[in-house]
Amino acid sequence: MFYVHMMLLLAVIFIGIRHGGIAFGLLGGLGVSVLAFVFGVAPGTPPIGVMLIILAVVSASATLEATGGLKLLVKYAEKMLRKHPNKIVFLGPLSTYSLTVLVGTGHSVYPLLPVIYDVAYKKGIRPERPMAMASVASQMGITASPIAAAAAVVMATAVDNNLDIGLLNVLMVTIPATLTGLLVACTWSLHRGKDLDKDLEFKERCQDEEFRKGLIDNDAEAEDGSTEDKKAKTGLTVFVLGIVSVIFVAMFGKDLGLLPDGVKMSVAIQFLMLSVGAIILLTTKVQPKKIVTSHVFIAGMTAVIIIFGIAWMSDTIISFHKPYLIEMVRDIVNLHPWTFAIAMFVVSIFLKSQAAVLTIMLPLGFSLGIPSEVIIGVLPACYAYFFFPFYPSDLAAITFDRSGTTRIGKYILNHSFIIPGFIGVSTATIVGYFLSMAIN
Repeated sequence: MFYVHMMLLLAVIFIGIRHGGIAFGLLGGLGVSVLAFVFGVAPGTPPIGVMLIILAVVSASATLEATGGLKLLVKYAEKMLRKHPNKIVFLGPLSTYSLTVLVGTGHSVYPLLPVIYDVAYKKGIRPERPMAMASVASQMGITASPIAAAAAVVMATAVDNNLDIGLLNVLMVTIPATLTGLLVACTWSLHRGKDLDKDLEFKERCQDEEFRKGLIDNDAEAEDGSTEDKKAKTGLTVFVLGIVSVIFVAMFGKDLGLLPDGVKMSVAIQFLMLSVGAIILLTTKVQPKKIVTSHVFIAGMTAVIIIFGIAWMSDTIISFHKPYLIEMVRDIVNLHPWTFAIAMFVVSIFLKSQAAVLTIMLPLGFSLGIPSEVIIGVLPACYAYFFFPFYPSDLAAITFDRSGTTRIGKYILNHSFIIPGFIGVSTATIVGYFLSMAIN
């Protein structure tokens, strides 16, 4: 019956891929219903704690966006990119990575992509080099963010399994590991593809006058700093101080007695981030209606429903078959714990949410007795949805690259993101594994 149930889960995932977005969550709920009414399997436990953390973080980040603070961040990044155009292959991806780390979502990448293209093309640099890596980097930053759902899943799952894993334990590994992977992939990207003046395919397309006219967007230049709004600066300042506060409480909360006895850090993140949103709201007087219509809020709510449905269905199957699963893979995992990274990577190819992957896989990993330092070390492997080039940030990079060098290949998998994705994630996972074993 395990294989029958897994076929059902795969069917839900493949249908979800066709429809995208919220469909994963809705179909996951349908899967739970089928398991309960057709197969008589008792539903597992939905990841309530993870969902609440995402709701709290998204509420704060969406409030920041509503004030214009997110746009202000992008302006600062744009000024830096235009000031150092020669380094765009490194600075472009580093900018998208940093934005993700700061605001906890990779969807912050979109405003920067046209800027990265514009800087690269005007400097004569093949736009594919920074563009593809910028999309990959925006997702690699998830496990390095103190307020992203991925870190919260690790801590919440550790608490459920009576393990003492704090935010600092995670970030001390994921930040240097993902940064190393990012830099290695950027180095490879420096010489990928032909320079535009030697690319015969690009030159041929330039024969078309309409194509040639569309290569440059005259409105893409950085806006004057005088348009920066006081409300945006206030919102951004409060948000950054809020993140610093979360990190401080995570690092020293227990030692300084900042939290009441018995309060878990995963719960503290929830009320702290809601407080950050509230302070931004009160100090900037932003309209609540703008918050719920922001891009970050919509993307965040979509992520919550995806995790709700698909993770609930996965937990139902895993909980029901846990003894069989443990017996089946215990020997290989005990001999080679690092193989857990491969399992996470494969799951992530189909699930386009790192938090969802971790919500599904971490309980299984702890049940198998995989050491916590191994699990922390291989966290970067929960990002593999670059494998199929249909993630929104990948599609956006293709769209914004007017030169056509960032693209999906004839055979689907020979696309612009797959090699830098493999290089970045595999390097980050290897570095994270050895680093975690050394310091944890």
